[in-house]
Amino acid sequence: MSKKAILVISFGTSYNENREETIVPVEKAIAKEYPDREFRRAWTSKMIIAKLKKRDGEHIDYIDEAMDKLVAEGFDDVIVQSTHIMNGTEFDFVYNIVSKYKTQIPVIAIGRPLLTTDDDYDEVVANIANDLLPLAGKGALVLMGHGTEHYANATYSELQMKLFFAGYKDVYVTTVEGFPDFDNTLELMKDKGYKEVTVTPFMIVAGDHANNDMAGDDDDSLKSVLEKEGYKVNCVIKGLGSYPSFQRMFAEHAMKAEQI
Repeated sequence: MSKKAILVISFGTSYNENREETIVPVEKAIAKEYPDREFRRAWTSKMIIAKLKKRDGEHIDYIDEAMDKLVAEGFDDVIVQSTHIMNGTEFDFVYNIVSKYKTQIPVIAIGRPLLTTDDDYDEVVANIANDLLPLAGKGALVLMGHGTEHYANATYSELQMKLFFAGYKDVYVTTVEGFPDFDNTLELMKDKGYKEVTVTPFMIVAGDHANNDMAGDDDDSLKSVLEKEGYKVNCVIKGLGSYPSFQRMFAEHAMKAEQI
């Protein structure tokens, strides 16, 4: 008899309470679609895995650890679903490592990150309009992503263009470590007459980046940078994984997972 599993792979977070509000609901939404499969978890951030091990004594598998266990336990049909935003560095790790197990697990299918197809962008824009835009009231809404040196960083620019052409010209996408950066976003917002700006993370979790790079009191945080320009800033520290609409998207991606 076939042994089936669903392995959900996330970046991870050291904020345990936020994990329960973001990563866990996404995992449950995916697992709910596969009652016949055993659920497994892995993370791609070795730094966070090590931090949890040292601080809490909790062990979270890295990708290869989770796959090794599945092989050892005789699973022959595995769906792997990434909960990453884009097809960037972290997803490359997922795809490349999981692919090495094709000779040991007969059936492996991989579900893609949040923003992969053109339809994904349209659905994310709709989710932003329905779930995030109301947070901003009459002011601007700034979504803060992570950013990356990977070519997939273009994901943020495509999302910005999709928002503009969908008529959401008061919604801005910025990043901590990529393009557009905070200064680029300030330039786009210039002379628009905004008095208030709401900032919220465009990340699955609301962890260190959301609490410090976005909402922190340091001079270079997004909140501080906007306040220097005279805006009243409202911070909504809530990751995308908290919203049922985004949870549903990952579940849908798992159901569309392609065999490798």
